[in-house]
Amino acid sequence: MPGGTDAGRTRTDRSAPPAGGGVTPAARRGGTLQAALGVTAFSLTFPATAWGLEGFGPWSLVAVRSVLAAVIAGGCLVALRVPLPGRRHWAGLAVVGAGVVLGFPLLTTLALETSTTAHAAVVVGLLPLTTALFSTLRTGARPSRMFWYAALAGAAAVIAFTVQQSGGALTGADAYLFGALLICAVGYTEGGRLARVMPGWHVVGWALVLCLPLTVPGMLIALSHEPVRLTAHSVTGLLWVAAGSQFLGLVVWYRGMASIGIPKASQLQLAQPLLTLVWSVLLLGEQLTPAAPLTAAAVLVCIALTQRARS
Repeated sequence: MPGGTDAGRTRTDRSAPPAGGGVTPAARRGGTLQAALGVTAFSLTFPATAWGLEGFGPWSLVAVRSVLAAVIAGGCLVALRVPLPGRRHWAGLAVVGAGVVLGFPLLTTLALETSTTAHAAVVVGLLPLTTALFSTLRTGARPSRMFWYAALAGAAAVIAFTVQQSGGALTGADAYLFGALLICAVGYTEGGRLARVMPGWHVVGWALVLCLPLTVPGMLIALSHEPVRLTAHSVTGLLWVAAGSQFLGLVVWYRGMASIGIPKASQLQLAQPLLTLVWSVLLLGEQLTPAAPLTAAAVLVCIALTQRARS
C-alpha cells in the first residue's frame, strides 16, 4: 500500500522500454520478481503493525518506524551521493511526507488498535482507486465512463462491507481508515508528480529525511509516555514496517516497475489486499468472514477495470 503506486507509475511511463523490444527475458523475469517482492513487502505491513502494537503504543510505533526508515534511507542517499533536491521540490516532498510517511502509518496504526487486519486490508484495498481519482483531478485527465463506473462500484463495495461489518454504523477505526485513504492518495499523487524529475525511491527517501525534525522529537515524547514491552513479535513487527514496508519494499517495487512496465506490475499489485488476508490468518490467527475475501475480490475486479479503462 503505502508503496507509491502512482509515483512508480509516472516514472515508469518515461522509462519503460517500448513494447516488443529492449528487454531480455532474463531482465523481464528479474523485474517481475522484484515487483512481486515489493507487493509482498507491502502486504505484510498490517500484520507487522499488529505485531508491533503488542509491545509499542501507536504513537511510539509510528515515530520509531519513521525514524528508523529515515536513517536507512538517509544512509543510502549519502552512500550513493544523491544530490539535494531543488528548492522548488521541497513543498511537494513535504506533502509526500505528510501523507505517506506520517499520515497513513499513523491513521492505520490507530485503526489497528481496534480493527482486525483483515477488515483494514479490505477497506484500504480501495487505495489504488482513491489515488487514481486524486491523480485525475491533479492532472486534469478525462477518464472514460467505464473508469468512473468501476471506481464508484469499488467504493460502494467497500462502504457496504464496512457498514455490514460494523453493525450498521461506522466505527472510529473505520474513520481512521477512510482518512488514511484520502491523505495517502494525496501523498501518492504528489509523489507521482515529483517522480517525473527524480527516481521514485529518492522521493520517498527525501520525504523520510524531511520528516526527521518532527519524527525524532515525536519519538522521544511518545516513548516517554507510552510503555514499551520488547518481545519477538513487537521487535520483528517494528523492524519490518520500518525497513521492509517503508523503504526496502519501495526500492524493489520501483526497480521492478522500471523493468517490466505498468501493465504487468499493476496486475501483481492487485493481489496485495488478498495477500494481506492470507497473512492475517497465517500470522495472526484471525478468522475471516465470507464477506472479507468476496469484497476484496470485488475491489480487485474494479481496479482491473479502471486500469483497462485508463490505458
